[in-house]
Amino acid sequence: MKKATAVTCLFLDIGGVLLTNGWDHHARKRAAAHFKLGWAEMEDRHRLNFATYEQGKLTQEEYLGRVIFYQKRPFTRARFRRFMFTQSNPYPEMIELVAQLKVRHGLKIAVVSNEGRELNPYRIRTFKLDGFVDAFISSCFVHLRKPDADIFRLALDISQAPARQVVYIDNTPMFVQVAEGLGIRSILHTDYSPTCAKLASLGLQNDEGVIYETG
Repeated sequence: MKKATAVTCLFLDIGGVLLTNGWDHHARKRAAAHFKLGWAEMEDRHRLNFATYEQGKLTQEEYLGRVIFYQKRPFTRARFRRFMFTQSNPYPEMIELVAQLKVRHGLKIAVVSNEGRELNPYRIRTFKLDGFVDAFISSCFVHLRKPDADIFRLALDISQAPARQVVYIDNTPMFVQVAEGLGIRSILHTDYSPTCAKLASLGLQNDEGVIYETG
């Protein structure tokens, strides 16, 4: 039997894997209710702008100007931004797992994510993702966004890891399929335990004895 190629690099999404989603449908709906905004109009304006925003071609200020503050509001931009930021929460088990795998197996870790300007650096800093991630191939930095296969090609170039040595973890089926189409072994993340089991089957066993300090 042919031996499986060793994994040297992990590609990871942020939202839905390491952290909750930063500004998804649910967060926007909470914002509409909290600030008493018209949901349908807000969502229509979001849909027209979110791809440009996630590709880093709009700042958060510009995005908010188009989606929320195109008319006078009884609340400030600063208050709305604070609300946006507080929607982010960590998945501590997943953060610890990836950090431990990096130490135990000497892995390169690269994030491949779709996130907007300001929000993405905030999430990186707040949850200390830069304590164990080697490279952030974020849509707002590289002006490409999933499902464009070029963002994965760029991640391969930056990590200098052959596709056959990479494992990608994402909670969106289409993004997993795109990565697999490039020869990247991928895991559709649903929860901590199944992902642990799939990683172990690829030779990436977790060592509960390793403690990795991220802050």
